[in-house]
Amino acid sequence: MAHHIEVTKRFNVPAKKVWAVLADWGHVDKWHFSVEKSPIMDGKVFGPGAKRTCNFYDGSSVVEEIIDYQEGESFTVVISEFSMPLKSMKAGTSVKVIDENSCDITIDMDFVVKGGPLGWLMGIILVKPMMKSITKKLLNGLAYHAATEKLVANKLPSPQELASAFNR
Repeated sequence: MAHHIEVTKRFNVPAKKVWAVLADWGHVDKWHFSVEKSPIMDGKVFGPGAKRTCNFYDGSSVVEEIIDYQEGESFTVVISEFSMPLKSMKAGTSVKVIDENSCDITIDMDFVVKGGPLGWLMGIILVKPMMKSITKKLLNGLAYHAATEKLVANKLPSPQELASAFNR
């Protein structure tokens, strides 16, 4: 049985700036706090069929492939080759214009944990809260990088840095 999470946050960053960062498909490492490198696979840089490997600072990695794409609005990826105890994982990202200087960014995920009923329970108790926490951090890193062009790398900006970036 699949688990679902969805996190939406509003940021004082123009949607076009956020989308430009997302469209830089081979450089999620600029704003994702745990991705060290994210090389493009097979030469396609963005859009349906584009693939990248996300190599994490802890030595693990995943492969992400775009399976649905709406220019300037949203995309969905299927995630594979992960070391986590998952059977499957899919994630969507969308950017909704609020006004010329702000947007809502949503990341939603559906995943199935290996292990039958025990895996399902582990998904509720451990994996789902962990994924929700990571997703909130991802959104902060994405919006911070879009607003400031500063690299997030393996350290998230402090609450003060986030506040100053979004209250310009």
